[in-house]
Amino acid sequence: MTSELLNNTNSSTSAQPLGGRVAVVTGASSGIGEATARRLAGDGAAVALLGRREDRLKILADELRPTATGAVLPVTVDLTDPDALDTAARAVRDALGPVDLVMANAGAMLGAPFEDGRADEWDRMIDVNLRGLLHTARAFTGDLLATAEPGRAADLVHVGSVAGHALYPNWSVYSATKSAVAHLTRNLRAELGPRGVRVKNVEPGVTVTELGSDMQDADLRTALDDMRTGIRPLAAEDIADAIAFAVSAPPHVNVAELIVVPVQQG
Repeated sequence: MTSELLNNTNSSTSAQPLGGRVAVVTGASSGIGEATARRLAGDGAAVALLGRREDRLKILADELRPTATGAVLPVTVDLTDPDALDTAARAVRDALGPVDLVMANAGAMLGAPFEDGRADEWDRMIDVNLRGLLHTARAFTGDLLATAEPGRAADLVHVGSVAGHALYPNWSVYSATKSAVAHLTRNLRAELGPRGVRVKNVEPGVTVTELGSDMQDADLRTALDDMRTGIRPLAAEDIADAIAFAVSAPPHVNVAELIVVPVQQG
């Protein structure tokens, strides 16, 4: 562990419910990932920031370190590359110790009418939303199982979407990836829960982030903007608060599925 990290590692306090815990957040360079990394660090956890955009990760780490009681470690990695993720996991473990909280958040949201859908956009959503989540969970499951013990929490948090169980025309492939996340989470909960790991799926509704800003279909970009301005949407911080609540529950309690939507979304 570097001296810089050591200087940011202190004992937990009663005001910091995650003191002493080691968290990994993927997609930490923006949106829900960034907001959750901020919240977990504020609650006392040491946090590894994982994502592709090295500059943003370093800026966030520099912002968090002066007030964080746990270490903050930026790690640049392509989440769709399992070998790179294994390397990242070793780097996190070497710097911070065994991980007991993983938030698999990175995602892509690219809509289009099915008959006009681009295969490259479909592949990207499958790669990031499903394969990236699988690789993330696999890279850190050994840590979670090793740290799970009576009286101590170990959490695997997937960020899904209400699109995983609702009907959204023109978003069929995106919705399919999030449906896969939901059922994967349920099965992993059955597999890992008896061994002490709390596996949970947090499903946001309409939330203002940069998600969807890079899709090719201009009409769907406009429709997404209208969706976010037609009601009072959630902010990324609202989802971060929900995740912080779920992972701060007593170790024997698993908030297994958490749907968080704007009131006007119903």
